[in-house]
Amino acid sequence: MRRSDREQSREFSLALIDRCTHGVAAISTGEDTPYCLPLSFVRVEDRLYFHCAKEGRKLDLLRKNPRMCVTFVGGDEPAFVPPAMYTTYFQSVIVTGTASEVTDDREKIAALEALCRKVTPDHMGAFDQAMENSLSVTSIWRVDMDQITGKAKIKK
Repeated sequence: MRRSDREQSREFSLALIDRCTHGVAAISTGEDTPYCLPLSFVRVEDRLYFHCAKEGRKLDLLRKNPRMCVTFVGGDEPAFVPPAMYTTYFQSVIVTGTASEVTDDREKIAALEALCRKVTPDHMGAFDQAMENSLSVTSIWRVDMDQITGKAKIKK
């Protein structure tokens, strides 16, 4: 990291991941242009999980090359600081890791439950019915995190 004065701790980084409702995943296409897309992630220990359909471009690419980079942004505040400075206060985390499809139903359900508890905690009463309706048509992927880098410029 070029600006080591902005480097943040692992605890800061994990807390930011836990606060964010989504991250932007970058996947290799094997060509000149990467494929980036926003996904809803939940962290369970040192793994990220996301859900998706059982087919599509993202899955085709991950099956060819499972390496992934995910960026989380927890704050972004452009500012003018008198007398003549423009800046942005921000908080971000970059995660690199390897994605794999989850095939065990218990792990799939646990990941989906963790995601639902994160983003819709007031509606867990419908979780069992939702699993019955959609588990068979939902793909769950796990990203084993290799590296986590947090960075921030915080207003003083």
